[in-house]
Amino acid sequence: MNGFANKNLDLDIVERARRGDMRAHEIIFSTFRAPVYSLLARMTGSTATADDLLQETFIEVIRSIDRFRGDASLATWIRKVAVSKCLMHMRSAWQNRATLFRDLGENHPATQPRIDGEASLLQVHIDLERVLARLSDVSRVVVILHDIEGYTHREIAQLMGKSVSFSKSQLARAHRRLRQAIETGTRESSLGTGGHT
Repeated sequence: MNGFANKNLDLDIVERARRGDMRAHEIIFSTFRAPVYSLLARMTGSTATADDLLQETFIEVIRSIDRFRGDASLATWIRKVAVSKCLMHMRSAWQNRATLFRDLGENHPATQPRIDGEASLLQVHIDLERVLARLSDVSRVVVILHDIEGYTHREIAQLMGKSVSFSKSQLARAHRRLRQAIETGTRESSLGTGGHT
């Protein structure tokens, strides 16, 4: 579940949220804001869209908190709400033949300065984000849901209204493109540092 791991709250807070306790709503928002935003930014490739969908997600979470039964963790439930909001938004964009994904720009989370122990790990992360940004809308969503968020092909198929084989083929195609792009980038990088005088 990526950033959602270890993000759980006492059921008492959920009960308070059900009763309309504003402080409980704030606790839920502050606990899950970062992982929800990260997921939405990755899926859409747009910080502006992620901001909008973040608000929509938490409006839905607070409005629908009565439907949370505790069968899964609160983190899992909130993640599903976020993915659902994102996919609804994207379906609308796809139906209008509009592209939702944008090229990585200065405001994309992957290009923001980070303080990491290893600069090389940061570069790999940025390179991977750039390669992901070049995938088609559908392929990128499948990669993020399957490889990063841990959804099964069956779950992805249900979310997207497609077949399991569709999800598998999209993932296989995306993995091929990612491998090719990374191999090309690695070759170009080694040529660039090959010691030409």
